[in-house]
Amino acid sequence: MGRMITLNRADGGHLDAYLSDIDKSRPSVIVIQEWWGLNDHIKSIVDRFEFEGFNALAPDLYHGRITKDADEAGHLMNGLDFPGAVHQDIAAALDYLKEINPSVAVMGFCMGGALTIAATARLEGFKAGVCYYGVPPKEFADPADIKVPFQGHFGTKDDWVTPAVVADIEASMTKAGHVPELYSYEADHAFFNKTRADVYDPEAAELSWTRMMAFLRAKL
Repeated sequence: MGRMITLNRADGGHLDAYLSDIDKSRPSVIVIQEWWGLNDHIKSIVDRFEFEGFNALAPDLYHGRITKDADEAGHLMNGLDFPGAVHQDIAAALDYLKEINPSVAVMGFCMGGALTIAATARLEGFKAGVCYYGVPPKEFADPADIKVPFQGHFGTKDDWVTPAVVADIEASMTKAGHVPELYSYEADHAFFNKTRADVYDPEAAELSWTRMMAFLRAKL
């Protein structure tokens, strides 16, 4: 089981993070939260990565704030300093894990999926990235700028990251010479979140997890 630690940012600031048990022989994965915050669901994914043979760490981008209310979650997300989250918080997580083992990937859900694209487009040092149903504004981070192997998982019923948005991600990456591994499921946004009975799709969730494990084991 994991534990909370404190990470040091390059700007002198700090943030907390949930860290799995560590084995220096294992590659590592940064898990980026949804807009709800660093809740028990995200912590359970860190624990699951550990069970699968990875070190894992989830930075607390909201600095202790967690909500179950969608309006408050939207307020928290809209108030997030996205450049700071990438260049300070996620970068601090990357630096911490690279000291343990240089093979580090990043993945995330919803807001965390958008930040995964941004982190792999803007930061050096990742070996791979996996995005679940998230995309940042292109003026902040263009998927075409991703330089590492990239896998994405999306729902065809998603009214935010729609099939058209996914097609645009694929087209921009392909035009830039990349070969993204993108999967779409007949499912809604947040289909992986087992705490959301209204949208959780266990079949799609497990299939996407299996595909992600194969991808990460091949790239790390």
